[in-house]
Amino acid sequence: MFVCNLTEMAPELVNAAVVYSKTQLGTFWHHSKVELVPPTPDEIPTAIQSLKKIVKSAQTGSFKQFTVKEKSSSVS
Repeated sequence: MFVCNLTEMAPELVNAAVVYSKTQLGTFWHHSKVELVPPTPDEIPTAIQSLKKIVKSAQTGSFKQFTVKEKSSSVS
C-alpha cells in the first residue's frame, strides 16, 4: 500500500522539487553575479591595505580588543 501510494505521488513530488529548486537557484544565480564579481583595479589597493590590517591584528592579538562595531567597520 505504501509503495503504491509512493509511486503515485512520485511525479508530483519531483515536480514540486524542480519548481522549488529553480526559484532558489535563480535567486542564488542573481546574487552571485552581483556579489561575487572580482575586484576592479581601483579596489585592489584598498583590499591589500585591509588584508594587511587583518594580518597585523592577528599577529599582535589586537583583534581581541575590538568592539563589534570596530570589527565590522574594519572588514568593510
